[in-house]
Amino acid sequence: MHLGSEYLGDGTCKFALWAPLVKHVAVHIISPKDRIVPLTRDKWGYWYVKLIGLEPGSLYCYQINKEVEIPDPASNYQPYGVHGASQVIDHNDFQWSDMQWQGIPLEKMVIYELHIGTFTSEGTFDAVIPRIQELSSLGINTIEIMPVAQFPGERNWGYDGVYPYGVQNSYGGVNGLKRLVNSCHQQGIAVILDVVYNHLGPEGNYLWGLGGYFTNKYRTPWGSAINYDDAYSYGVRKYFTQNVIYWLQEYHIDALRLDAIHAIYDCGVRHILQEISEIVAEFSQRDNRKRYLIAESDLNDPKILLRSSGFSGYGIHAQWSDDFHHSLHSLLTGEKQGYYEDFGSLENLATAYTDTFVFAGNYSTYRKRYHGSETIGCESSQFVIYAQNHDQVGNRMMGDRFSHLLPFPALKLAAAATILSPYIPMLFMGEEYGETAPFLYFTSHSDARVVEAVCQGRQEEFEAFHTQGEIPNPQAIETMIKSQLNWEQRHQDKQGILWLFYQKLIKLRSQIPALASLDKHKLGVKVIHPQKALRLKRSYGMNQVIYWMNFNQQNITVKEILPNGYWKKLLDSADTQWGGDGSAVNHILIGNIQQELVLGPYSIILYESQEKMAS
Repeated sequence: MHLGSEYLGDGTCKFALWAPLVKHVAVHIISPKDRIVPLTRDKWGYWYVKLIGLEPGSLYCYQINKEVEIPDPASNYQPYGVHGASQVIDHNDFQWSDMQWQGIPLEKMVIYELHIGTFTSEGTFDAVIPRIQELSSLGINTIEIMPVAQFPGERNWGYDGVYPYGVQNSYGGVNGLKRLVNSCHQQGIAVILDVVYNHLGPEGNYLWGLGGYFTNKYRTPWGSAINYDDAYSYGVRKYFTQNVIYWLQEYHIDALRLDAIHAIYDCGVRHILQEISEIVAEFSQRDNRKRYLIAESDLNDPKILLRSSGFSGYGIHAQWSDDFHHSLHSLLTGEKQGYYEDFGSLENLATAYTDTFVFAGNYSTYRKRYHGSETIGCESSQFVIYAQNHDQVGNRMMGDRFSHLLPFPALKLAAAATILSPYIPMLFMGEEYGETAPFLYFTSHSDARVVEAVCQGRQEEFEAFHTQGEIPNPQAIETMIKSQLNWEQRHQDKQGILWLFYQKLIKLRSQIPALASLDKHKLGVKVIHPQKALRLKRSYGMNQVIYWMNFNQQNITVKEILPNGYWKKLLDSADTQWGGDGSAVNHILIGNIQQELVLGPYSIILYESQEKMAS
């Protein structure tokens, strides 16, 4: 049963709603000609009807039990917001030109996370399109769009969405998103869409009144959990599994990022994530193009990824790895509050490189329990890492980026630590040039009770940080405007140098075999004390690279005997080319001879093995 309105062509439209606990459902066609038509119920609680004389653009809602009218919970488009009428959409009227597009393999992705509303001053899908070429020239081949499912008002991160099938009207709606995806594919850029299957937002959520969609068996940070395993869960599971295919099929999305799956509760025999994984595999095979699922999880549980004859698990293709971020952030900033309590040492970062999870069954002081499991059986290409992302920046009281917290040399070091890893790197919009605007938390709810609860919640969350200043009002339009990128900064002064440095790192990652191969088993890491440095060695066949990262605020000297042969310097962030004071290391190093390398503050130097002396 295709949920929502489905335009079949020739003025014919089918409507379907799953509401097993209501007694009567009718569709109220509001325009172009007002009429009310009852729906028929099947034994599974699906209500349906097929109408003629109805064209795309028609407005409608559902009449429940002859008492209340609600928008379609599976609406494709809400032109008048979360409380307004739904609109019939013809998905076949868009002219796609990406039929030759074959996607980007997961292991080749360089991801750029962006928020539609603040990436440009216009805050629309169409406004992103002129910037795609710039991202491509940087080396980005994949963008990840924060949620676009219809949310209340015009300003939101997207995690308060209440129409999983609806595209945000203030961003440009259905065809706006399609134009963006189409343009990305034409220019060699894959598109990941962030989707939320662990909760719906507090305003405009009309699923509550239909019964069956939520359960009190479990509690989430947002209230009752979505019902994936209780009575009537069959219809809920269909509602969300259809949504997965909807984005892949109707919008040509290349991958879905599944928000906070640790808040998805399912104790049934076949976990909803396993079911989603299986239907995506089936769809990919039918469509002859690989699609991917990337999970966000704080469980450090390899079961999310593993699914084969030798392992039981969900078979999700990849997941975010917060342990790398926490290790790097705490090491560079010295912060130890909250979950950073467990991090801050070079050994943590070394473990994040070699083992992926820092906590893999060991004791967490912050959690006051043992946490995580080893990633045995998982590939390096199944983990996405980052120095910054929307959560780690936006959930700070003042939305501070690394550009607010770190000196310029440390920004380059953070970039190298991420991009030269054996994992999939992700950048957060503006990171590549040291954006000076914060990324703050913002909303535009219309329900006064929700507004009060959101503002009070932010006050309570940051009560201990009142000395840092006044918490920005999430409802104020100024809070969102402050978060918009200053795109013109990207080629100015040191910010322009930083942009070029990111470009160089991404190019090295793609061109040097030892860096292009994502295999943490071909990685060696040495912690260097007391200098506070890491030495990393990576290899692929005969190709080898060695690089040193200095996390000290001062110059350091390290003594090394390199493997036999000649070693050519490919990168030194202390070079004047990269805004440094000048390099103190030789362009060529010879193996089997002790070398004394002087590294500048917060710097990285990278050498590649050579078959013969380079000229």
